[in-house]
Amino acid sequence: MCGIVGVVTKPQERAALSLYDALLMIQHRGQDAAGIATCDGSRLYLEKDNGLVRDVFNQSQMTHLLGNMGVGHCRYPTAGSSNCTEAQPFYVNSPYGLVLAHNGNLTNTKELTEELFTNDLRHLNTNSDSEVLLNIFAHELTVRGRLRLSEEDIFAAISKVHQRCHGAYAAVGMILGYGVVAFRDPKGIRPLIIGKRQDPGGFVSYMAASESVALTANGYTVMRDVEPGECVIFDLAGNFYSRQCAENPKLHPCLFEYVYLARPDSIIDGVSVYKSRLRMGESLAEKIVREWSDIHFDVVIPVPDTSRTSALPIAHALDIKYREGFIKNRYIGRTFIMPGQDERRNSIRKKLSPIPLEFKDKTVLLVDDSIVRGNTSQQIVQMARDAGAKKVYMASAAPPVRYPNVYGIDMPASYELIAHGRNETQIAKEIGADGVIYQDLKDLEESVRQGNESQIDICEGSCFNGKYITGNVDAKYLREIEMSRNDSAKSQYQLPLPMAK
Repeated sequence: MCGIVGVVTKPQERAALSLYDALLMIQHRGQDAAGIATCDGSRLYLEKDNGLVRDVFNQSQMTHLLGNMGVGHCRYPTAGSSNCTEAQPFYVNSPYGLVLAHNGNLTNTKELTEELFTNDLRHLNTNSDSEVLLNIFAHELTVRGRLRLSEEDIFAAISKVHQRCHGAYAAVGMILGYGVVAFRDPKGIRPLIIGKRQDPGGFVSYMAASESVALTANGYTVMRDVEPGECVIFDLAGNFYSRQCAENPKLHPCLFEYVYLARPDSIIDGVSVYKSRLRMGESLAEKIVREWSDIHFDVVIPVPDTSRTSALPIAHALDIKYREGFIKNRYIGRTFIMPGQDERRNSIRKKLSPIPLEFKDKTVLLVDDSIVRGNTSQQIVQMARDAGAKKVYMASAAPPVRYPNVYGIDMPASYELIAHGRNETQIAKEIGADGVIYQDLKDLEESVRQGNESQIDICEGSCFNGKYITGNVDAKYLREIEMSRNDSAKSQYQLPLPMAK
């Protein structure tokens, strides 16, 4: 999971300012590194480093990011190292000068890396699959052999990208002196949405981003989502082009976007994230009434922030009190997307502080968006007990996470997942709860599909059911990513984040 954005504005406007504001709105998608690349005519300006958006870009750097088009990225590492060499956007100078920012994960990176070296004669400088994607795109443009680039050349190159690249990818690219390109994999696993803004002089500016909030915060009107397999182009003259570049595209959005990753005020593939989470709470409440009627809960307490939306309808349906029992430290990042178990564990108790009077002598129903590794849930349950709770039950708005995710979410190793190989009784014992209550997968899928049943075929939920929608994931591949991307492997690469500048 990362955040991406690309924009072409009117000639007199600075694209960097819009990119910076957009990245702030999608900072929740990645806190490891950030980068912005802009173009003034045919010259590239690039700034990127480890850290939050506000720390990476100071006034001096923003002043040097010239031009009215560009792309931006905030990184959450799932593969490779978390040092600044793999911060995005990536750049290659041939052909034309190309920059790319990518969200997702390719599942045939190893094969593509070999092809790029032996057949395409292109050199890679990092272990990032995003650099692989960029070089595949660059090669396919090169073989077109055009001195002057046209939209037909770009569409043809993206068609080849879809044929060669497997997995999940939403990407924005900048072609120096030409414009911005945005494209999405044929399954539409990772989100990408486009908007426009007409200036008083009549020029139409365009922006593409991971989530709609990045567009609306910059004054852009949402047009629509980039379709699975589609490529859209915004050129410097203000023209907009689009074409379907894949065979048999179908929309299979990632369920975890709605469970946790996306902001509640975003619209993804026509579905309100907020409304989907309300529906998750409603269906989970129905299950609690149906299967846990013998338990009398005194209070419903959400684990801030994502689960609040789901916790409200649960309290309403059970006709019991809803209370804020934990206070969140706003200066601690999202623990799930921290690159390593030690970082996550050390941050949880700094992040949340209980209000004892909401727990003392009560049977508490804690509601969280999901239970992944269990380290967060274990400490939260203990906090509730330390605050005086009589009994503590944990409800999850998502089903048990039992399988690795290979499409850009940091769940690479099955043994790191607390639900892998355990039933609900065993999970409750592991986290110290009196019981755990999980959402049923069919109810989660319906909570998302109900917002856009006409377009969403099957949601991508491999971390819940072990079914990989791209069809090219086998046991050997899962073993390889487990070895390369688990927390033990990542610990070899960790570097301290830079101080604020």
